[in-house]
Parts: sequence; structure tokens; C-alpha cells
Amino acid sequence: MKYIETKSCYIGPEISPEQFISEHFFLFLVKGSITGYDGNKKYELKAGDSCIVKKNRLARYHKQAYDGGMEKVAVIFDKAFLQSFQLKHQGTFSVTDNQNAFILLKRDDLINSFINSLAPYYGNNGKMDEVFSNIKREELLLILLQKDPELYNIFFDFGTPEKINLEEFMNRNYKFNVSLERFAYLTGRSLSAFKRDFKTIFQDTPSRWLVKRRLEEAYFLMEKKSKKPSDIYIDLGFEDLSHFSFAFKKKYGLVPSLLS
Repeated sequence: MKYIETKSCYIGPEISPEQFISEHFFLFLVKGSITGYDGNKKYELKAGDSCIVKKNRLARYHKQAYDGGMEKVAVIFDKAFLQSFQLKHQGTFSVTDNQNAFILLKRDDLINSFINSLAPYYGNNGKMDEVFSNIKREELLLILLQKDPELYNIFFDFGTPEKINLEEFMNRNYKFNVSLERFAYLTGRSLSAFKRDFKTIFQDTPSRWLVKRRLEEAYFLMEKKSKKPSDIYIDLGFEDLSHFSFAFKKKYGLVPSLLS
């Protein structure tokens, strides 16, 4: 099978690279491997694998290059496109979703053929014309829905997250480096209601609790699992190693490297 010779191919509007997934997207891995994590479990994609990454979820992934690099194809299914598609095709759906951010797809000849069909549509600037982009997105979505009609339940749910158990959610997702506004939205609350409920449950502010909880996990991983600070700080939600080291020393009175 001949794949598109690009490093990263995005079809559809740009989405934020943060760990909050704002729009559904399809991901096909051409080269390399990807390990994803959504707060519930880990997922692994190898060359030739594909998945759906669901919106309104927290997720991150680590890329590893093989045989000359990392290549992937991402097709974004934003709300406006999905609403237009639904009007055109008159699909019906019922909401029966779960908390997993990744839906791994079985390998399929139609998906492979779709990936191979993209190359001729790219101009000299490496971008696809918007008209063709929408046509190819529609083609892919029809393929996916034919393979699994239950995907209607996911793609065409345009509601906002409902109010959920805040304590359970935060204990599962404290490692994700997103804003308090994102945490509030995902738990079905305004920012003020989120802070108020958080204080009632945890007897602390969200910002202080997040740092404390992440540092407690770091201490456990370094002391009991012999992990190095450089291997864990990103996965625990710290933006850089120096910030992690400063916060750790402030809480425990020693530099983290002494534990690893």
C-alpha cells in the first residue's frame, strides 16, 4: 500500500493543540507510533491504525518516530460541518456515549483507499482547497458511519456536558494541564459554581489542590517506582521541569532528583 508522503496532513479547521479536545477528529497513522491517554486508560496506535478522538474530552498522546519519521492524517469534524452533513443526509441518532476519548477503528480497505486518494488534492503550498476538503470530509464520514452506524450517537450529539460528579472527575483527570474554565465546562458548571463546589468537596481552591495532588503522585512515582523527574513532570500536568522542581522542593523540602 502506498501512503501519502507528508509529515502531517490536516483536513478541516485548525483545532487547539491543548489537552482539551474541542472538536471530533479522525486520526490515521502513516508512520511511527502513538500512545494516547484519556484519564481512563491508555491506547496505542501503530502505522496503519486509525481512531476517532472525541470532543469534550481530556486527552494527550506521545509520538514516537520510526523509519524516517512520524506521519499522520487528521480529519477534523467540527460542529458546523456535522450540522450541515446531518441536514443533507437526515441521519437519526440517540445518545449512548461513554467517557473514553479514543475509539480505535478496525483496519479497513475503504479507509486505506480514502487515505491514498488524498494526495492529488494537495497544491504546491501543501494545502487542500476548502471545497475539496469538505467533499473529502463528507466521504470519510460516510465511510465511518457505514462501518459503524452507532457513531451517529457520538458525532451528532451537539449538547454541552451535563453536571457530573466533580470529586470523581477531578480525581481521574487532575494530571491534565488545562485551564479551570475547561474543568468547569467538562463538569457541567460555570466557573464560579465549579470553584464553589470544589471548595465544598476538597476544602481547598482548585489551583492549590491540583498542584498538591500532582506533587503527591510525583513523590509516589519517584520513591516507589524509581521514576525520574524528567520522565513524569509533563504527564503530571507541569509545563516545565524547573516549575516542577521548584514546586516539589517547596512542598517537600528537597529537590526531586534525590528521590529518583
